[in-house]
Parts: sequence; structure tokens; C-alpha cells
Amino acid sequence: MNVLAYLIPIALTLGIIGLAGFLWALKSGQYDDPEGAANRILFDDESCHPERSEGSHAAGDPSASPQDDNR
Repeated sequence: MNVLAYLIPIALTLGIIGLAGFLWALKSGQYDDPEGAANRILFDDESCHPERSEGSHAAGDPSASPQDDNR
């Protein structure tokens, strides 16, 4: 039973520290754009491939195939 006298205050202290860290993260903007990274991986960034033109992504255009980059 004497162990509980140490463990309960330690658990409460760690919980308060965790809550304070979470509230700090909320206020500092850590969770402002949770879906941005998920959406960025789905779309190509055209500025990374300046040699490609806008029209080269047509369905029948062989220059739009990903194998061209590996040759």
C-alpha cells in the first residue's frame, strides 16, 4: 500500500505533463493541416519536372509513361 503513495502522484504528474504538451502542440499549430501531407503524395508536383509540359500527360502519349524516367 505504501507503493501507491508514490505511484499515484507520479502517474498524475506524468498525465499533467502529457496534457500540457498536447495543449502546447495545439496552440503552436501542430495540427493545423492534418490532411495536407496525405493529399500531397497523391498529386505530382509539376515544378519538380520542368521538362514535362502540361499536354504530355495525355492518356495516349508515350512520353507520359513512368518508364521513360528510368531509361
